[in-house]
Amino acid sequence: MGLTATAASAADRLGVVATTGMIADAARTVGGDLVEVRALMGPGVDPHSYRQTRTDIVALARADLVLWHGLYLEAQMEELLHDLAETGNVVAVADPLSRDLLIGHDDYENRFDPHVWMVPDLWQKVVLNVRDALIETRPEAAETFTANTQAHLADLDTLSAYATRALSTVPADSRVLVTAHDAFNYFGAAYGFDVVGIQGISTESEAGLKRIADLVDLLVERKVGAVFVESSVSDRNMRALVEGAAARGHTVTIGGELFSDAMGAPGTYEGTYIGMIDHNVTVITRALGGEAPVRGMANLLN
Repeated sequence: MGLTATAASAADRLGVVATTGMIADAARTVGGDLVEVRALMGPGVDPHSYRQTRTDIVALARADLVLWHGLYLEAQMEELLHDLAETGNVVAVADPLSRDLLIGHDDYENRFDPHVWMVPDLWQKVVLNVRDALIETRPEAAETFTANTQAHLADLDTLSAYATRALSTVPADSRVLVTAHDAFNYFGAAYGFDVVGIQGISTESEAGLKRIADLVDLLVERKVGAVFVESSVSDRNMRALVEGAAARGHTVTIGGELFSDAMGAPGTYEGTYIGMIDHNVTVITRALGGEAPVRGMANLLN
């Protein structure tokens, strides 16, 4: 019999530290009342450039379980996380994904686009790895973790169906998604959008003047009417695009702010994985001429 949620006192709960909000959300959902989860990176934080603080190091060292993404997302923390794994319970939950499911990196051999959370069907596989890590750490709670996972996977199926349905209403010639960096390639592949990021897969890659000029040409030629800023990336380059298009006589609006590498504020719907994706799908659909409810799939968007 698995340990029930009501039986877990604060002292009994597994102490889990997750690098990103998306992983923390999965751990909380799967673990329920049996876990105490801390996310190192909050809203608006860019995981590509995040460097651990002294407080983070203490929390990581004391955790019963450390969950990180892998696929070079936490580029500045990798050495520390690998060192911790030599003596601690540290699991990279996206690294085990089949390479057949991943998008390769043009510039680096054996490096892959880490932004798999953009597609609920892919994220389900990461959720299963979170479940397995929790069961490995506390096997007597396997029944509870498994039941919570099944319920969450059903919710992710509902989210996936909404995304497919809403995004399919965007006119074919309007399916151009221009964002601050290349966080939406899995999204584009899954839902039939051409995705263009001003910066590369990592926000560490800077966009030069020629890149901006080339993208202005694309906006004008393809009559793109909306571009999107990201909550964890400066909007400076995106504003330059809008101004450049205006100088060419083409009006481009900011279609909205998308959650790319971080979720919304804790305690909000957008501060959950499902709310994050619901927000992105709804904002993109409506800005590019498709049909979606103003407040999204669950009528919960702010």
